[in-house]
Amino acid sequence: MKTAVFVEPGKVEAREVPKAQITKPTDAVIKIVRACVCGSDLWWYRGISKRQPSAVGHEAIGVVESVGDQVTNVKPGDFVVAPFTHGCGHCAACLAGFDGNCINAHDDEVVGYQGEYLRFTNADWALVKIPGKPADYTDDQLNDLLTLSDVMATGYHAAATAEVKPGDTVVVMGDGAVGLCGVIAAKLRGAKRIIAMSRHEDRQRMAKAFGATDIVAERGDAAVDGVMALTDGAGADAVLDCVGTEQSVDTAIKVGRPGAIVGRVGVPQKAEMNTNNLFWRNIGLRGGIASVTTYDREILLDAVLKGEIPPGKVFTQRFDLDHVQQAYEAMDQREAIKSLLVISE
Repeated sequence: MKTAVFVEPGKVEAREVPKAQITKPTDAVIKIVRACVCGSDLWWYRGISKRQPSAVGHEAIGVVESVGDQVTNVKPGDFVVAPFTHGCGHCAACLAGFDGNCINAHDDEVVGYQGEYLRFTNADWALVKIPGKPADYTDDQLNDLLTLSDVMATGYHAAATAEVKPGDTVVVMGDGAVGLCGVIAAKLRGAKRIIAMSRHEDRQRMAKAFGATDIVAERGDAAVDGVMALTDGAGADAVLDCVGTEQSVDTAIKVGRPGAIVGRVGVPQKAEMNTNNLFWRNIGLRGGIASVTTYDREILLDAVLKGEIPPGKVFTQRFDLDHVQQAYEAMDQREAIKSLLVISE
């Protein structure tokens, strides 16, 4: 099989590797239809975080080719979302709806999602079945379904942990694919006003199309002033931090009204954080790894199938596996919001 492999910072290439195989009775092997590049992939691509040469990717949809002896909920031929989480469905975390923190999840020997085949662990519960087969869906619908493997669920996690509710004023920090999906999620949960923090015109337009009512382009103290001006000095009821930098967290805390909750899904980029500001303003901080399978089953798959949300629009450039290097370059250079990889039809 062919799969994308990280070689060194700035270099990713498609290589021939042994085909994914069932190694545990809880496994499934999936023939990948579509995959994509995540903003978090850019960390090791840029050399910010360390990674050994290895297969890459954690977002895909595909068709089940084979299953282990203990897998009964999916079968060969099923069209599925392959979440980046591998929840077991029966541990304390999964039962509480936090499958992203599954106590029994394992990622050993899992071949990267940006390839022709994927070995998926805890397949019996963690895979999300999509009705029908890939040929039943339009190109746009396949893109929408692909977002359910991570980016849409992560954006929704920001809104859910921030407890966005009908009528709320929400600030969304970050105009990458996760932030844009956070705008979708805030609207889906009934937010009345959505303030998108964005400095890029193309992303501002998409945020508006997804439901943002206002745009603040500034950063730091100027951004705080901009939100306060829009909210008559009150601040937001909920804040979605889809960035994870020290500055974004600091701004998120300052733009929330007293008692607001910050839903944080941007991967932390600094170990230390001053929590005293949370205390003095009664601001709550929640968030973490998204509960992909939980959200897909309860809300997101149905919303996509009904055409209520269009998250696939975050894919602004497409590539095949042989051009995976260009897919990474497009995101690294901000030429693409999110790069789509079409693996098979």
